[in-house]
Amino acid sequence: MGGLADMRLFRIRGGVHPDDRKRLSAEQPIENLPMPRLLHIPLQQHIGAPAAPLVHRGETVRKGQLLARSQGMISAPVHAPTSGRIMGIGGYPAHHPSGLSVRTITLMPDGYDEWDDDCEGVADPFTLDPDQVAERVARAGIVGMGGATFPSAVKLKLHKRYELHTLVINGAECEPYLTCDDRLMRERSEDVRDGVLLMARALGVKRILFGIENNKPEAQSAMTEAAADFPELRIVGLPTRYPMGSEKHLVQTLTGKETPARGLTADIGVVVHNVATAAAVNDALRHGRPLVSRVVTVSGSAVRQPRNVHALIGTPLDELVRFCGGFHDEPARLISGGPMMGQPLPSLRVPVVKGSNGLLALSEEEVQSQAEMPCIRCASCVKACPCGLLPLSMAAHIRAGSLEASVDMGLLDCIACGSCSYVCPSHIPLVQYFNHAKGELAARQRTQHRQGETKRLAEQRAARMEAIKKAKREAMAKRKREMAEKKAREAAAAPQGDSASADERSSEGAGA
Repeated sequence: MGGLADMRLFRIRGGVHPDDRKRLSAEQPIENLPMPRLLHIPLQQHIGAPAAPLVHRGETVRKGQLLARSQGMISAPVHAPTSGRIMGIGGYPAHHPSGLSVRTITLMPDGYDEWDDDCEGVADPFTLDPDQVAERVARAGIVGMGGATFPSAVKLKLHKRYELHTLVINGAECEPYLTCDDRLMRERSEDVRDGVLLMARALGVKRILFGIENNKPEAQSAMTEAAADFPELRIVGLPTRYPMGSEKHLVQTLTGKETPARGLTADIGVVVHNVATAAAVNDALRHGRPLVSRVVTVSGSAVRQPRNVHALIGTPLDELVRFCGGFHDEPARLISGGPMMGQPLPSLRVPVVKGSNGLLALSEEEVQSQAEMPCIRCASCVKACPCGLLPLSMAAHIRAGSLEASVDMGLLDCIACGSCSYVCPSHIPLVQYFNHAKGELAARQRTQHRQGETKRLAEQRAARMEAIKKAKREAMAKRKREMAEKKAREAAAAPQGDSASADERSSEGAGA
């Protein structure tokens, strides 16, 4: 067995070295969660338009059956995680800090877990052409499973718009606590490898760089062994540094090329996919299985038995906690994802979704909540920012309400990694300011869009009404002309008739 690829790596700016705390679950093998009593499957589990439901209350479905179709170019379908009966379609708390309800399909499992007859794979998926690979990935509802949830098939079609030369696989898993990708690489290395090779086939690239952080030696070894007979696939050891898993910074580390501001890695010929996404692609093409389950790391000091759990999409999070023995003590904070970029959860009622890679229950000691103090101008946040921004200045503009000034300073280039907040000695929640500002800007854009749409619709209505009025005026004018012409013809005909009658009477008088 060969070792890791011997290649030059390029240094990126900034970054931090938090305690990774992966030891809590790294040695726990993936375990299947028992079938839950109910599944709550949101129609919006991805970036883009929500899926449109195709089933109705009371309908019986089988595992893998299409429940909701994708809408538009950026969307993804939703499938039944198991066989059972549709109990309803309505609002249910979203996997989001707001806890607001989103349209959700509720499914009661029947316990048989029977696959739908249409879920058929291909004996040799490498005989498929690139378009067929992308089409099957789209039909399977696969999205980026590292948290971004962008529809994977859309990225697999980027070769039609860009000159691509490299596929990068993100095995960094740099967020503390999370170990689900680590376990996938250890336990399903050949499935991950085949998924990677199939994605490379769809993209038409001959170079694959598979980056794995050096704090995962077992995963590096497993993937190196699986890739031994495939020279185009190079397993690369990455320095353990957060946020190495950031798409643009990973590409820069491996290739030395910097992605343009607000651009895509495809602009420099590179496409990035996640480890779990690769495994899902293999399952979809080789076995015909749509994305109906995923591995979730359940960890944190408040959890009795941290584990890596294979759970069906739609499983309430409290089922995962129960499977892990419950809590030692009431957690100080619940987080979906990692502690650096994850989102706080309103409750454990919310379901597992396609982008759920972690559920963290953190103790008060781990959270270490401290009061915010004034900025001491130490510039630690500037040194830590991997994007080369000035977090303290951007935050000052945001506090002053000058969002446009923060945008001019690079707010939209911020990747919200949280490095600045992590190193701030004054405990200023800088990344929260940036997320708030981005949300406010997005809300303003939506308002402007609505106002523009309202104005456009009003102008269209005014134009239609004016056209109707004009048509009525023209029709009335035409009728008036026609009536006038008719009267003129009648008037012209009337004297001729009267004259003829008079001549006849004159003739009759003369004859008498």
